[in-house]
Amino acid sequence: MLYLWTKALHIIFMVAWMASLLVYPRYKLHQLKSAPGAQLFETMKSASAQLRKIILTPSMLAVWILGIALLVQNPGVASGKWIWVKLILVLAMTGLHGMFVGMGKKIDNGDGAVSEKKLRLLNEVPFVLLIVVVLLAVLKPF
Repeated sequence: MLYLWTKALHIIFMVAWMASLLVYPRYKLHQLKSAPGAQLFETMKSASAQLRKIILTPSMLAVWILGIALLVQNPGVASGKWIWVKLILVLAMTGLHGMFVGMGKKIDNGDGAVSEKKLRLLNEVPFVLLIVVVLLAVLKPF
């Protein structure tokens, strides 16, 4: 029963993390459309900071902790090749999370180094990774 609770919480926090990874860059895109000090800029800066502190980063940490707990509770899963591919993709998602936060801080500081086009393209990556991770977890293809 503990395994099922751990799995359910893992899925819940994964959904929260994914939603945040999809929304956070959108907030930053809105912020890029205004000048530092402008109302929209400051509103999006505040909203994205709250999202990051309350949902984005805590959810990522919970996903990792609960995922490791699942492996500890059911070590036989580690014999499947699919789990290792999934872990690599989750590492990539974690790197993307860090990249988004870093870009967000540059935008907050008014640094023009972050382009709207790059942020728009990167905003699609979490969804693609999510599709592959879910397919791996459900289908266990290899």
